[in-house]
Parts: sequence; C-alpha cells; structure tokens
Amino acid sequence: MKHLVKTIAIIALSLMFALSMMAGCAKSETSAATDETAAETTAAEAAATEEPAASEAPAEETFTVGVLQFGSHPSLDNCYAGIAEVLGADSRITIDLQDGNFDSPTCDTIAKNMAAKEYDMIIAIATPAAISAYAATANTDIPVIFSAVSDPLAAGLVDDMTTPGGNCTGTSDVLDLSAQLEMIRAFQPDAVNLGVLYTTSEANSVSQLKTLNELAPEYGFTVVSQGVQTAADIPQAAATLCAGVDCITNFTDNNVVNNLAILLEQANAAGVPVYGSEDTQVTAGCLASVSLDYTALGRVTGQMALDVLGGADASAMAVQTITDAVPVVNSDVLAAFGMTLPEAYASVTLVTTAAE
Repeated sequence: MKHLVKTIAIIALSLMFALSMMAGCAKSETSAATDETAAETTAAEAAATEEPAASEAPAEETFTVGVLQFGSHPSLDNCYAGIAEVLGADSRITIDLQDGNFDSPTCDTIAKNMAAKEYDMIIAIATPAAISAYAATANTDIPVIFSAVSDPLAAGLVDDMTTPGGNCTGTSDVLDLSAQLEMIRAFQPDAVNLGVLYTTSEANSVSQLKTLNELAPEYGFTVVSQGVQTAADIPQAAATLCAGVDCITNFTDNNVVNNLAILLEQANAAGVPVYGSEDTQVTAGCLASVSLDYTALGRVTGQMALDVLGGADASAMAVQTITDAVPVVNSDVLAAFGMTLPEAYASVTLVTTAAE
C-alpha cells in the first residue's frame, strides 16, 4: 500500500513539472512574438517618419557678400554698378555694400566686421579697400575679390598676376599711360612739363608715377609731381603745380579724383589743361582721356566673384584687366582752350561738360 501511494505521488509531481515547463515555453514564445511585433512596429514607424524627409528637396545654398567701397566717386560707383548687375541677378546672393568714406582706418573696421560675421566673400573696390579686406581675412577662409586696383603686386595683394597664390584675386584698372602720353602730345605739341597730383599713401598712385617717369621722356615730357596726403592738402598743392606745368594728367588716385573740382578750378584759372583717367572725369571738366570703362570692369569683377562662390580657386584665378580703353574728348573744354581736334583723334567720342 505504501509503495502504491509513493508511486502515485511521484507521477503527480512529474505531471506538475511537465505542465510547468509547458507553461514557461508558451510564455517565452508569446514574449518573443510580442517583442518581434514591437520591433516591426518601431521599424515601420521609423520608416514612416523618415519617408517625408527623404522626399524633401535640399535647401538652396545662399551667400552673403560684403562689398567694401573705398569711397563714392563716379569711377568707383560705376565699378559697383557693374558688380551689382552681375551678382544681383543671382537670387542666392545678399549684398552688403558699405562705404569707407575715403578713410583707411574706417575701411579696416568695416573689413574686420565683415570677417567676424563670417561673410562668404568680401569684394573690395579700390586699392585701399582691398588692402583692408586682405588684412582682415588673413586668418580666415573668406576669399577677397578686388576691383579697380591699379597694381595688385605693388599693393601686396597677389604674388603673381597670373597665379595670385593667396585667397585673393580680382580686376585691375591699370592705365595705358603710353596711349595717354601719345594723346597729350597730339593735343599739345609744344608742351614740356607734365604735371601730376598724387596721394603719397595710395600704392596705386605711387606705382603709376614710377611708370609715368619711365615713359614720359619717350614722348618729350618732363614729369613734375606734387604729392599730397589728405584732401586738405589739395588746394595749395594744385596751385603750386599749376604754376610750373604746361598740362596735367590724372592717375586713378581716389583722393585726387574725389576732389577733382578743386584741381580743375586751379588749372582753369592758370590756363592749364587737365587730362583725366576715365570718361566721367572728362564730363566733369577734363579736356580728354584714354578712358577705361569702369562699369565693364565691375561686370568682370562680379563674374569672377560668382565663379569663386561656385567653387573656383581664387589663388589660381588670374587678375583680369580691361583692354578696350577709348579716347574721349570734352568739346566744351576744347573750345575754351582754343584748341582744335588733332587729325589722329578726329573720330573720338565727344562729350560736353555735365551740369553741376
């Protein structure tokens, strides 16, 4: 009897153990199935979340370009007009134009602010502005594109005109001084002393004076130069210069051009013709000029800027120049000096003095 009870107990325990194991397996399978379903649900939700993002178009790249203009006079204003014409046609570009008011320390401050704001590019109009921009971006990746810089090498902006070497390139308004001297000689066959008023702190003017001194003897001229430092020096310097010369030629000197009316007043009183460096100076009262097209120069500058924003390497982009300079003559001034148009310039562009 005892043996029978013991046997029944063993069987009962075995059944209970087996049932327990079956329940555990069932629970594990249910849990695994639940986990698998949850994982599939999470993956589906993630895919649903990611799907709209994948179908969205990437945001259009935009650029902020700072334009630092040394000051406002017709030549530099025309430069900016050409630049704005090109860049303004691209909706991705925002232009921040700032005026240095012909003051280098002001240009330094503006350029540093543009660099601190991490503008995508700085375009600098005229040599002093370009020097400020170049210095402000020295330790950045911000490219500088300059415009109306007569001698980028002398200004220290490039290592070479073909391969600039740094993150800086642009356009040069170098004058064809030989053509200018040839024109002056045609208008004044007997002139000897050729005057020039220039700003000693403008690297472009110092460079042009060196070239003028080298070329002038070939055309029978002796150069008489008068240096100034600020606009305040111009009245006295102009009077002194006019007393000792037969004619005067202008460089692309920003200080002098900005105060051209003072020079013209002194020269007209002394009976000395003044030859300009571009057409707006002729319409302002200069006798004539082998003139550069500064608006065209600005367009070339703007296109170079677009190319660099598009990925071109500024350090390998050659400095560009405008070579299609043309003679322009002011017929009012010609008559006032009792001159006749030289035969070689019979087909030149004639302009009149613009009303003030």
